[in-house]
Formats: sequence, C-alpha cells, structure tokens
Amino acid sequence: MAFTGTLDKCKACDKTVYFVDLLSADGVTYHKSCFKCSHCKGTLVMSNYSSMDGVLYCKPHFEQLFKESGNFSKNFHTSGRPERENSLTRAPSKLSSLFSGTLDKCYACNKTVYPLEKVTMEGESYHKSCFKCAHGGCPLTHSSYAALDGILYCKHHFAQLFMEKGNYSHVLEAATHRKSGVVPVEPEPTEEEPKPEADHTQEQS
Repeated sequence: MAFTGTLDKCKACDKTVYFVDLLSADGVTYHKSCFKCSHCKGTLVMSNYSSMDGVLYCKPHFEQLFKESGNFSKNFHTSGRPERENSLTRAPSKLSSLFSGTLDKCYACNKTVYPLEKVTMEGESYHKSCFKCAHGGCPLTHSSYAALDGILYCKHHFAQLFMEKGNYSHVLEAATHRKSGVVPVEPEPTEEEPKPEADHTQEQS
C-alpha cells in the first residue's frame, strides 16, 4: 500500500508529512514524532503544550523559561544572576501582559481567555480546554473540526449527525437552542383514544 503524498511540510524537520503522521497545532503542521519540547526534546501532546513565536515547549519548561528569564527571549539563562532593574522604572514585561486583563471571551464558556490558553477558530476565541466537540466532547484540533452556525463538532460526530436525517436542519435547530440557552421540548406523542370495537356477534335466526 502506498501512502499518498501531501504538500504539507513539518515545521520542525521540513520534510513531507503524510496524513497518517500529521499533527496540526496552532495551524502549523508537524510529524507526531517531531512534536517535541524545544528544550528537553520530550514528546508533547495537544492538551499539554505551550508555544511562543512558533517554538514548542512542555508546560514545565515553558513556565521555567519565563520564571528564570522574566521575558520572552527563547533562551534559558546560562549566566549566574540576571541583571536587576529598578522595579519602579521598569516597563511591564511581555510576560505580565499575557496575564493582564483582556477583552477576549471564550465563545464556549464566555469567560476571559488569556493568550497562553487561547485558541482562535472561525474568528472566535476559545480556551484550549473548551475547544471540543459540542456533541461528544471530543478534543479538537485545527484540522479535525467542523463548524456549523458557530458550533464546533469533531468530523466524526458532524458526519454522524448529518446521516441521522440526511440534512443539517436538526443540527442547526440544536445549535440555535444551544446559543440561546433554551432546551428544546420535544412534543409528546398523542395517543388516540381506543375506539369501541363493533359487536361482531350477530343474532342468528
């Protein structure tokens, strides 16, 4: 069996990525084996990685890097003590701006989304933990989702919902109810009153 080629190149090694080995994070393509922390080379997973300027880190090293350096230079300190500045005259660090207030609200939960935990899709912001299928709760990636009327689905459940009725009208209706917070009430089946049975016994003469 031959693998079909793609035009996607891995950002880490710049080699072709075949569909069976493709992983997409923040809109960037990687081989699954190349999706590693740039500091410790440990393999990363979609739910537990951070990136800054396209450089991948595991969560512990991302936090360590910015605790040690206090800024977004992509290198860990190798010298002894960092230079200290007067805390009153120092401009706010880039790190502090990531945790400062933001106007971005998660489309799914309507809570504040900070840059370190933000995923942007279809023009909306989401927490990484909220970026999941509305039907089954499956975690999504930029390459494994489908959206209908602003509601996100994994491709599997999206296709399954379509196949239930052969169209998306019921999915759109559910999405409308989900957005408005109204739970649709299904009409109860009406029972027909039993009709009196005709008397089949005839008098014989």
